[in-house]
Amino acid sequence: MAYETQNYAHHQLTLDGREKLTVSGVEDVERFDENMIVMSTAAGTLVVSGENLHIGKLTLDGGELHVDGQIDAISYEDQHYGKGRLFGRLFG
Repeated sequence: MAYETQNYAHHQLTLDGREKLTVSGVEDVERFDENMIVMSTAAGTLVVSGENLHIGKLTLDGGELHVDGQIDAISYEDQHYGKGRLFGRLFG
């Protein structure tokens, strides 16, 4: 799935089985542990959850991230300040 619009720079997800994920358009990794990786991408905040997650390769210059492990879910957080966002938690 690739996004090429006026609002988003190039962003692509490639999932090989449930064990290997490649994400392009990554701007920053906000936090990670073996159960969850939260990253800022050109299309918004992306959350990857699963078990035994490992960042195999991270190239912020090229905006590419490789994740290995058992991937259970991939989701985007709301772009607006609402539930799930820092300001939403503080003021919502």
